[in-house]
Amino acid sequence: MKRKNKIYRRLTILLLVIYLALLLVLYLSEHTDSQATIRSFRDAFWYSLVTLTTVGYGDITPVTPLGKFVGVIFLLMSAGIMMTLFGAMISFVTSEGLPLFQLRFQRQKNWYYFANFSIESSTLAENIYKEDPDTVIIFGAKRDDQTEFPNYPCLFINAAPARIVAHKKNIGSKCKIFLMKENDIGSNTRAIDLHTLPVDVYARTTNGRDLLSGNINFFHSYDCCARQYWHSKPLRSHENTIVIIGFENYGRCILERAIMTNILSVDQHVAYHIFGESRHFLAIHEHLHKAFSLNHVSDTMDSLIFYKDIWELHHTLMELADRIIICPDDEAEGWNIYWKLNSYYRLRGRMHLHSSRKAPGVSYFGTNEEIYTPDQIMRTALNKAAITMNEIFCRSVSYPTKTWEELDDFHRESKIAAADHILMKIRILLKDETITEISPNVVQKAYTIYNETRKNPETQEMYRRIDHTRWLRFYTFYNWRYGPARNDIARQHPMLCPYEELTPEQKRERDATWELLGSIASEL
Repeated sequence: MKRKNKIYRRLTILLLVIYLALLLVLYLSEHTDSQATIRSFRDAFWYSLVTLTTVGYGDITPVTPLGKFVGVIFLLMSAGIMMTLFGAMISFVTSEGLPLFQLRFQRQKNWYYFANFSIESSTLAENIYKEDPDTVIIFGAKRDDQTEFPNYPCLFINAAPARIVAHKKNIGSKCKIFLMKENDIGSNTRAIDLHTLPVDVYARTTNGRDLLSGNINFFHSYDCCARQYWHSKPLRSHENTIVIIGFENYGRCILERAIMTNILSVDQHVAYHIFGESRHFLAIHEHLHKAFSLNHVSDTMDSLIFYKDIWELHHTLMELADRIIICPDDEAEGWNIYWKLNSYYRLRGRMHLHSSRKAPGVSYFGTNEEIYTPDQIMRTALNKAAITMNEIFCRSVSYPTKTWEELDDFHRESKIAAADHILMKIRILLKDETITEISPNVVQKAYTIYNETRKNPETQEMYRRIDHTRWLRFYTFYNWRYGPARNDIARQHPMLCPYEELTPEQKRERDATWELLGSIASEL
């Protein structure tokens, strides 16, 4: 197709040059003759037009021998020129020429480029369009004849990102590029040199977490699912026994997110019972025993119980569980587990099933519509909250700190995890465990309550303890240990100790995440 388009372009240019030359010869040979009707270049053009289109009005005709010879050439060329021009027009319309031409008039809009067309990329594109109808959706692939055209405006342009970005000419906001296949940035030839382009790149990965690297933003779809799960189905204060069946990508991320955010009170004792292969998880996170009771249910702290046998053997646990989360990576296996539990067990608590499709009467989570949203993938609001919290933290301490741009990936992720706990803090302050969305009224009300209640020293200590517990869990999860002085290379920190051993200034540091509510309220 590209070779054919190139031939059409070359033929068109050649014929155009010949055509202009013939017009010039016709004009020069005719305009000096007293009987000639072609006396200007415009007359020559009009004669050529009616001749080439075979209309032949006869109002203008050549009278000189050379002029008549040019007229004969025009007659002979008419069919060839029209066919070539028609072919060039068809080629322009059916190839990338027309879409690229259309982009020239939409440079002020927000451009979103997807390297491939798939269910995931189409779902995200549709959600982006719902939030921002005045946008340009571009799929960097040729549309398959069997592919149903999406329900939103979009362009299919089989072109590399660099070519698309060149058409933007740095007008308006940066172009956003999405690589929606897992680990696509390491295998997709179109991902080469993306870090050099003036774009924001969002690449799906399974090898790392939501780490940032220059203009490359990695997102973990399993972690997005886990974050969405705990936001939409939050932990309740009466839930002390949680069962997780399936400990692969989804199950692991759901547990990790629970470790980071499920802190409701200083005296909670939630036991997570995990069924699935856990050797690698426990080998990597070797310090979890410092923040949790491992393989033993505790009445004073949260517990992580890992099982080597099958869940079917534990009838009593299933029947007494406050919540059962079914999340094997194989969706068909998950549905099989769901029906077994429904058929053969007397369940007391809630049961949630990971499913990409909706089904009536089933409490499901993790559909494509829920995961592939701008807020989940681009995390604009979450990252902004993390940046604001870091600014508050920098102002609240006396020792030197780093700006957001100066932070490394780990410490940025630490701030993001803290911002991700904001929704839980709002539930704690408002004493409403059903809140799943952050709205201006809700945040303002929570911040007002925080300012009023923290005047009580005991209440303020409780707030600080909760956030210290959250902070301890995050650092312990990443294998940090206590050290008399902070050493990032050795992963040592002096605050990795019981709350009672913190200095007054270290205790005050825990206020930053609570005070973030005020900034969010004013922003909203």
